[in-house]
Amino acid sequence: MSNELKKGMFSNIGGDIASGLVVFFVAVPLCLGIALASGAPLFSGIVGGIVGGLVVGALSRSQLSVTGPAAGLAAIVLVAITELGAFNIFLCAVIIAGFLQLALGFLKAGTIANYFPSNVIEGMLAGIGIIIILKQIPHAVGYDKDYEGSESFADIVGNFGNNTFTMLADSLRFLTPGAVIVAAVGIALMLVWDKVAFLKKIKALPGPLVAVLAGVIINEIFILSGSGLAIQGEHLVNLPVATDLNGFFAQFAMPDFNGFLDSRVWVIGATIAIVASIETLLCIEATDRIDPLKRYTPTNRELKAQGIGNIVSGFLGGLPVTSVIVRSSANVNAGAKTKLSTIVHGAMLLFAAALIPFVLNKIPLAALAAILLLTGYKLAKPALFRKYWASGLYQFVPFIVTILAIVFTDLLKGVALGMVVSVFFILRENLKSPYFFQRKEHHDGDIIHINLAQEVSFLNKAAIKQTLEHLPSNSYVIIDASEAVYIDHDVLELIKEFQDSKAADRDIRLDLVGFKPEYKIDNTLNRQFVFSEAEKNQEQSHGVAVVPRQKHAELISNLVAKTEGAKA
Repeated sequence: MSNELKKGMFSNIGGDIASGLVVFFVAVPLCLGIALASGAPLFSGIVGGIVGGLVVGALSRSQLSVTGPAAGLAAIVLVAITELGAFNIFLCAVIIAGFLQLALGFLKAGTIANYFPSNVIEGMLAGIGIIIILKQIPHAVGYDKDYEGSESFADIVGNFGNNTFTMLADSLRFLTPGAVIVAAVGIALMLVWDKVAFLKKIKALPGPLVAVLAGVIINEIFILSGSGLAIQGEHLVNLPVATDLNGFFAQFAMPDFNGFLDSRVWVIGATIAIVASIETLLCIEATDRIDPLKRYTPTNRELKAQGIGNIVSGFLGGLPVTSVIVRSSANVNAGAKTKLSTIVHGAMLLFAAALIPFVLNKIPLAALAAILLLTGYKLAKPALFRKYWASGLYQFVPFIVTILAIVFTDLLKGVALGMVVSVFFILRENLKSPYFFQRKEHHDGDIIHINLAQEVSFLNKAAIKQTLEHLPSNSYVIIDASEAVYIDHDVLELIKEFQDSKAADRDIRLDLVGFKPEYKIDNTLNRQFVFSEAEKNQEQSHGVAVVPRQKHAELISNLVAKTEGAKA
């Protein structure tokens, strides 16, 4: 680990440890619930969570993403275990999936993440937010018939014929008063923690952690007082309890290596690898989008980390893992800044499962539902809907289609439909005018002139992103949109982000020219002065003009002097 990375990990140590505890509390019932939905031993979900936190957390370059068993794989795992007849044989498929993901990382398959349009990614976040709200309301009122972590519209475990809305309607008829009190107090405490300045600054004690502690204390008071409001049984976390350390280790399952001789295992392994990789890339892109520091995650490195994680999980008897947006967004909302929080959550899962499972089993599910309800609201804020409505139908329709499709089907189907609609709109716009955008290698000290073409769609996002990321430090960059008839929302967001923070972080002097008022990007140069000087003595190639180093100081001086003179 580099010194820079170590320094970053420990720059917010108190806040990251506290955030890791919050994610740990959220992860326990999710790991157990997804194991239940998968038809696997409950402890296999905990193993997946431990591996996701400790192994993937350590290897990944994502600072905020949290890895663990994913609801999107539950149906695949359930069918696979049923078909193979034994969980130990299924573990071979998990190992195969890990090796395939590792290969995908080396083949640089992670670059496909650059082609996910932001309206679909934000639609995915909002859709997951709505699902969290709809699925957690029953748990918040003490109706725990559906498993924790469920994301599918139609229930796949035990309650055939039910769906998200029928479960919601049933929950409102069968309330558990004690659970309602715990959830209401938890939500109130978190809202207060967000509003009161001095409480918000206590990094070691975030609101969600206070909500969990309050839930346990309130329920213990109910129990000790003999109140009918006491929450017990299926309404509490139900972690498997080992009588001793030997019993704990006995819960780890070993793969039956004969499974590698079964062709069905290889097909299942390939299926898990593809689905887990796509879900991981989607969640990584979404997590980067909600990262307050706007950091990028190397996606190929992430696939390698996920692959190693699944190999280890398979050997230890765990479920397959992916990056999970529910846990990742809870991590962000708890105030995490670095990957230390993810590692802490994995370490706490191991510690708690080995030594204090009986303590965790005192936590009401309603207290955890309160945390997830606010997480869901933050992902699906009304302001997000207003933003895309104001951006026009080109942005709004794929966004809303993605949301509805996710709510009424599942994550991958919803994103796939959103992508189809988004591509349809892009092709429709591209018929109106052609586009091109290419980049060229540059040298430190050059003036780099980037001309945007007539039509810049989200399909150009990857090329533009690569160009901006590879611009040398200490250079002077002019981005000219004077010839552009249409610039996609994703590309505008990319340029805004580069203008607001990334250029300054790399000591790049950036000027923008020719952007239309509706793009809401400030032009910092007048076009007539840029072209009168910058086109003298330059190389021109594919829309990128490079001014030789020796002209650097002179041209900057002329451009600044003339632009300031024009403004005066």
